[in-house]
Amino acid sequence: MKKFFSNLTRGIIRENPTFRLVLGMCPTLATTTKLENAIGMGLSTTFVLCCSNMAISAVRRVIPDAVRIPCYVVIFAAFVSTVEMLMQAYTPMLTERLGIFIPLIVVNCIILGRAEAFASKNGIVASAADGLGMGLGFTMSLSLIASIREILGTGMLTVWGDLKFTLPVQPNMLLFILPAGGFITLGCLLALINHIQARAAVRAGKALPPPLQMNCRTCSLCKFGS
Repeated sequence: MKKFFSNLTRGIIRENPTFRLVLGMCPTLATTTKLENAIGMGLSTTFVLCCSNMAISAVRRVIPDAVRIPCYVVIFAAFVSTVEMLMQAYTPMLTERLGIFIPLIVVNCIILGRAEAFASKNGIVASAADGLGMGLGFTMSLSLIASIREILGTGMLTVWGDLKFTLPVQPNMLLFILPAGGFITLGCLLALINHIQARAAVRAGKALPPPLQMNCRTCSLCKFGS
């Protein structure tokens, strides 16, 4: 039970895919203009993460190593197609707003990263916990970014459908609902999180924590290209 809880909370706090691993930046920046969009994108990714992790864990001993990546992509595509059809049936307006980013979950680096790094090496229950934790961490990150952008940009907060909150004072900082606002919001949040972590390390008398290895900044492909 302790290990299950550790796998579940890893993606929410210690290895949050957005704020710690810095993965999945395309949907993070593109779909966070409204809180409703962020919740829809996050929950869709969570479903695919959890289901694909369990499926890959179940067949990991059967898939030949030479073709494991194509096999993973086929599994991802099956669950993404399921999500897309369900969303088209029950939330057509949300599906239209998210557009191409729902099919692109197939190639989301968070999905492939968890399949390769965790699900292919662990049991079904542990893989399900890992997928659920990573998905919830991704959803929470998107929701936080979207809330800041929507409130500052429009003075409203659209939770879901007709459930909306309007501020008495309208900031009307339209920059935050434009693409540049996504970069500014993400950058400020990353700087704040790093600052808090650094201060906590100093107060505890520990060395500053190094960057996590499984992120875009330390990617071996980037190092090769440079």
